[in-house]
Amino acid sequence: MNFNYRMAVLSFLFASTLLSCINTSKVAYLANARDTEIQSDIQDLEPVIQKNDLLSILVTSVNQEVTQIFNIPNNNAVAGANSSTTNTGTINQAVGYLVSQDGFIQFPLLGKIRAAGLTKKALAENITNSLVTKKLLLEPDVNVRYLNYKITVLGEVGKPSVINVPNEKISLLEALGLAGDITIYGQKNNVLLVRETGGKKISRRIDLTSSDLFNSPYYYLQSNDVIYVEPNKSKISSASPARQWLPIVISALTLAVVTIDRLSK
Repeated sequence: MNFNYRMAVLSFLFASTLLSCINTSKVAYLANARDTEIQSDIQDLEPVIQKNDLLSILVTSVNQEVTQIFNIPNNNAVAGANSSTTNTGTINQAVGYLVSQDGFIQFPLLGKIRAAGLTKKALAENITNSLVTKKLLLEPDVNVRYLNYKITVLGEVGKPSVINVPNEKISLLEALGLAGDITIYGQKNNVLLVRETGGKKISRRIDLTSSDLFNSPYYYLQSNDVIYVEPNKSKISSASPARQWLPIVISALTLAVVTIDRLSK
């Protein structure tokens, strides 16, 4: 057996070892989707307000001068709890109404108002009714929005990050796209979603390779959802001691083949 033939065999064995560790199935998004129209059963379920949410509450009425007092957030409620660090290292102080640990906000002239557990629409209606009942404003209009609507994406993605969502609506696929997409080492068929609702944390496994994703109640994300993409077997094996030693073993075998070939001449 000549040297070139031995090296070819060795290279083939090395390549086969590497390829055997890579799982090529379940790598495409929506792999079973066809050119068709899928009827989505997803309802636009408005998320409920949680503790520590930061809200913008805008009040308008025919009396603009009186209305101004309701649009000044309670600084004592949000001071020190709504600052954030930017990429430049500076601190931005946000304004808004912070939902306390007991689920209330402190609203001018109305005092403590329960917010946690309500939708934005329900909270707006409660504030509107209170303003009218106490004859503080005539025909007020109240608009509630989130100031800290964010999604966290971790694991095998291009850019693990916390994503701010100004329009308060984002799908799972959009979030992954903003995070740089799943890497070749990520499991698309077993993505973990962690969500806090009703004081409980729930976790769900989602298969991004199936078109059933379009009808999943987790297709659209909610504020503070956490997405984690697990590494596949190829990534795990590459970090194992055996895989780390493989190049050394191959180098040693190559040296042995070269030595034997030269000694046999």
